[in-house]
Amino acid sequence: MRTFGWVASAAALALSASVAFAEPLPTGDPVALGFDPAKLKALDVTMDRAVDGGEVAGVLTMVARHGKVVDVHMYGNKHTAGDPVTRDTIFRMYSQTKPLVGVAMMILYEKGLWKLDDPVTKFIPEFAHLKVLKADGTLEDAVRPPNMRELMTHSAGFGYGLRTGNPVDDAFREKKVLQSNGLKEMVDKIATIPLLFQPGTKWSYSAAVDIQGYIVEKLSGQSLGDFMRDNIFRPLGMKDTGFYVPEADAARLSGVFVSNQMTGNKLYEIPSTLPNMRDFTKPPPMDSGGGGSVSTADDYALFCQTILNKGELYGVRILKPETVALMEQNQLENTVQISAAPGGHNVGGDALGFGLDFAVSLDPAKMSSPQGAGSIWWGGAAGTWFWIDPKNDLFFLGMIQRFGSGVADNEGLGPASIRLTYGALTNPEK
Repeated sequence: MRTFGWVASAAALALSASVAFAEPLPTGDPVALGFDPAKLKALDVTMDRAVDGGEVAGVLTMVARHGKVVDVHMYGNKHTAGDPVTRDTIFRMYSQTKPLVGVAMMILYEKGLWKLDDPVTKFIPEFAHLKVLKADGTLEDAVRPPNMRELMTHSAGFGYGLRTGNPVDDAFREKKVLQSNGLKEMVDKIATIPLLFQPGTKWSYSAAVDIQGYIVEKLSGQSLGDFMRDNIFRPLGMKDTGFYVPEADAARLSGVFVSNQMTGNKLYEIPSTLPNMRDFTKPPPMDSGGGGSVSTADDYALFCQTILNKGELYGVRILKPETVALMEQNQLENTVQISAAPGGHNVGGDALGFGLDFAVSLDPAKMSSPQGAGSIWWGGAAGTWFWIDPKNDLFFLGMIQRFGSGVADNEGLGPASIRLTYGALTNPEK
């Protein structure tokens, strides 16, 4: 059953004896954890202004350090008609699913089932004859198949369908790759579409993590959702995370909004019945590793803390410390061309790199950021964002539900949350 509302079984009951399933991270004293409470209040006020100003309908933010929640703040509503955002509100995570799938991949990596330098064709022979789009619009053979490292760093050359003006992404949309009926059908469609560039030469945000989801299914013999439930969500106590919301919990799912010229720049709650809008209260036709999960702040906080703890939480270890360190390490070659990522950041060079399904801040000062070097981060299409800072032993979660807003990108709440969080960390030595 591909759902996060799992049915209690003998195994689940046995596991629950050793894992605090329903327990969120404990709350800590901000002062003891190095924060100035008055300056933390400025973070909350900024988020509230985004709601009052009509940028977002509702927002939930969380700051945690040394394994304890320093600040959690909720404001606004889940729906146009009201219904306040609460701590158990369920959010569409979209691309914040990607780091979760990266962990699933690394669980299989630790079992010796794949290596970073393995060609992707070892697991997906359908990709054996991929062509590459040249600058003049003609096709050429791939010099070699993409390898697994490139697949996990968006440098393999696959398209996504998110951009316009090139035949690769056009084909992703025309063939409805991300609306496939199962991951095998998705792979078969991708096998007919050329790569954007020769593997390993550029960085380009792609369908690579959906492809990883297919590899997880093939190597594990389980659906992606079942494998992640059994190996990540259950062990960590992430009881509200999965690929759809069961009927009993549907009322906790936030609406998702858009604001543009067509709506008079006012927030409009998008009905799930609109074409191309997925209804997250129903099982999906495929478990999208690139953007199909839902979660709560407390659940995703457990995941972030596990990464900070180098793979362990509540006495349960899902990854070895050296494996987490590998995920956090920049995996891009120096020869990879610098490319723009969602949010306007440039991936490549010595400022921003890419690990295994995370962006890695190599030199935050060059990005005008106070984050610690080695911080990892990403976000989702509906505006959710997070970062994990191992140097300062903290993480931040921002939960909103609005498409195309830029609110959590380079000009909005994302940079503000970074500036205000570190501005409130007045005693980082604690």
